[in-house]
Amino acid sequence: MQFASAAFEKIVASSVRKAPAGQGPLIAWPLACGHKVSQRTHAASFADGILQVEVPDLGWRKELQSLAPRYVAEINRYVSETVNRIEFVVKPSR
Repeated sequence: MQFASAAFEKIVASSVRKAPAGQGPLIAWPLACGHKVSQRTHAASFADGILQVEVPDLGWRKELQSLAPRYVAEINRYVSETVNRIEFVVKPSR
């Protein structure tokens, strides 16, 4: 089973690395944070090594900020462009 998991991860990483410039980190966000977090957040932009992620409120921002180093490391396993940090911003109300 571990072999299948490693093979799948290799395929996913290869696909994400082929994404257009600036898109890899946006695509990798749900892979790094998981399904439940990705349902409530949105990777909005990536520039100059900073991935900007929209969150629903200040509570989410605070919680995810503590997990940011883990997310950065996980995203960088998949992308060709290095993410240096994640900036969590409260999603503007519409």
